[in-house]
Amino acid sequence: MRRLLAVRSAARLRRLVRGWRGSLQARVITWTLAAGLVALVVLGGYLSISVRDGLFTARVDQVLAESARSAAQAQKTFDASTAATAPEIQQLLNDMVSALRSGGSGEREVFILRTRGQQQPILVTSPASDSTLLQLVSDELRDATARNDGQRWESVAWPATSSGTGRVEPGVVVGQVVTVPSAGSFELYFLYSLQAEQDRLDFLLGVLGIAGVALVALLVTMTWLVTRQVVRPVRLAAHVAERIADGNLDERMAVRGEDELARLGRSFNEMTESLQDQIVRMENLSALQRRFVSDVSHELRTPLTTVRMAGEMLYESRDDFPPAVRRSAELLQQQLDRFEDLLGDLLEISRFDAGAAVLDAEARDVRDIVGAAVDQAVPLAGRKGTWLSVTQPDDSCVADVDPRRVERVLRNLLVNAIEHADGTDVEVTVGADDRAVAVTVRDHGVGMTRDEAEHVFDRFWRADPARARTTGGTGLGLAISLEDAHLHGGWLEAWGRPHQGASFRLTLPRRAGIVLSGSPLPLEPPADPEADPRPDDAGAPERGVDPAALPDLPPTTGSFDVVERAREAQQAVARRTAAARPTSREDG
Repeated sequence: MRRLLAVRSAARLRRLVRGWRGSLQARVITWTLAAGLVALVVLGGYLSISVRDGLFTARVDQVLAESARSAAQAQKTFDASTAATAPEIQQLLNDMVSALRSGGSGEREVFILRTRGQQQPILVTSPASDSTLLQLVSDELRDATARNDGQRWESVAWPATSSGTGRVEPGVVVGQVVTVPSAGSFELYFLYSLQAEQDRLDFLLGVLGIAGVALVALLVTMTWLVTRQVVRPVRLAAHVAERIADGNLDERMAVRGEDELARLGRSFNEMTESLQDQIVRMENLSALQRRFVSDVSHELRTPLTTVRMAGEMLYESRDDFPPAVRRSAELLQQQLDRFEDLLGDLLEISRFDAGAAVLDAEARDVRDIVGAAVDQAVPLAGRKGTWLSVTQPDDSCVADVDPRRVERVLRNLLVNAIEHADGTDVEVTVGADDRAVAVTVRDHGVGMTRDEAEHVFDRFWRADPARARTTGGTGLGLAISLEDAHLHGGWLEAWGRPHQGASFRLTLPRRAGIVLSGSPLPLEPPADPEADPRPDDAGAPERGVDPAALPDLPPTTGSFDVVERAREAQQAVARRTAAARPTSREDG
């Protein structure tokens, strides 16, 4: 229970701190209150000390002057007295105590004590107006007074049992030596109460405290009003800015007055109107561009079809042409294929931009889609001298996906990896958990920097503009792949390091509506362990290595015999190369 209360208290404290840090008005009021309290404590302490010292000093000076006059009057009375016997002297002392007790400016107590250490020719008692208060005359004060160096005084606490208010009162005792003829020296003490000065000081401190609290409250109220006048428009501006960020471009600030905040509001509204005009113009321009690209792509279909028909006729009859014309027919056929792919990609991008792309999802095993994509990439890998390996789990990886779009994504990733692998291995890994399935495509080629990884999905972007697209790509493959991943509610991410290769990860939710929070596979691959060098393949005859020398690849965990397919593809390439050599010599 105690721990639960502590946790709840800590949670409330954190919420309070977050609320305080998130409110400019609260922070300003807090600091103003703290500064006011500090100033009040310092000023109040200084004033209270000054007033106390002033009242005490004035009262002590008054008491000393009054005691000196009373002692002088008593000494004159003693000198003029003719008392010679003990009873007469005792009566004289008693009468003097009574006279002196009521002879001051206020009520006081009087004590006449015989000085200690002297012979007593006449035995008399020490009279006192209140014998219970004799304890307030300390031995130190008596010793100092007995030295007959003038007046001596000290502060004392008047007991509550003898005070008129029923509580302990501050007081002061003043002593002086007087001489009684025929009796010797006596010590005359006056006890004064300082309760009147204490009451006056308490009243002043109470008034000062009330005034300080009222001043701090007034200061906090004024600060709240002032900050409210400033913070309220700022909050309104923040709310309007959030609404504008959400797409409500018609939101405006309410402007009142002619002060600086009103000018800020007008400037904010003018800026919003300008931004709205710019955004509307950009949206219109973007819509016009998308429509233009779509219309041009559609319009180019007809002439492209005609040109393709003519090109295919020339390509089929290329063996009857001279070498230069035959090569031109082959180049024309290749560029027509690339042009048709470019038109298809432009149409697909325009559908994404227009929001017209539709997901035709069905429950499919992602391993089958990966297998189909790998099958299509094996011939290209054979021509490039790249080895493909697939690692996948034994359990099914069923997810609600659009097979055509996912296969297109994987095909683009494989083609991109093979093109940049420079003859190194390309590794495909499939993973799954309860919420998502993932596929990573890893190559060990030229790699890319972090900045290049951030732009690799941009349209028509190249890390190295001088690097030719040897596979005839359009420059839109990765951009379309990213849109396909987003259409599924998934991720498509890239990682790369120079000379360490690159890795692409496709993560898709298993069911529609699942919000991804992680991926079953890591994007950044682990450090490559030390491996034996792999012999070069037959796709690079200039290296002088037997084309049949295949590396020992780890066995795949799926049902794809990638090594056998790669061997068949390389053998087919070798046969075509051998068949083309005599023709090439004739062309030479």
